[in-house]
Amino acid sequence: MSFNKITIVGYLGRDPELRYTPQGTAVCRMSVATTEKRKSSAGQIEEHTTWFRVSVWGRQAELAKEYLSRGRQVYLEGRLRLEEYTDRDGKIRISPEVTATEIQFLGQRSDAAEPAGPAQEQISPAEPEVLAGPTASDPVTPKRKVIRRRSRRGLISIEEDGIPF
Repeated sequence: MSFNKITIVGYLGRDPELRYTPQGTAVCRMSVATTEKRKSSAGQIEEHTTWFRVSVWGRQAELAKEYLSRGRQVYLEGRLRLEEYTDRDGKIRISPEVTATEIQFLGQRSDAAEPAGPAQEQISPAEPEVLAGPTASDPVTPKRKVIRRRSRRGLISIEEDGIPF
């Protein structure tokens, strides 16, 4: 048995591009950046940004094109593949590529500076779009409402269907 899964929370570097295969299947491509801060040996804080090329298929692709734009924060899960290519200088480079199976549209980059309320944080727009990857029996998964709550360990997601009242 093998397993390939990646989880990313990052920001779109450019507007998504939507295309269709000859069979009529939608595919949306986008670039997502994550940034880590770490201390150098000299004690300076350095930022390291990693770019991921992401592709989304089917109805998810159409919704991503409709609701996402440059600077928008996204949560995504998918499969990671490393692609080799030769750059303009003739050097061999490796590009991380992700085929997304789940996407959640989060806030704009400016939202990061605003403190969240103590009890809950609603993902914008008013009703969040939560998309799951297609399955053999159900090619499109309906939207589910997700409520973000704070705990001692940070934010957690609770699906409205999972609340017993």
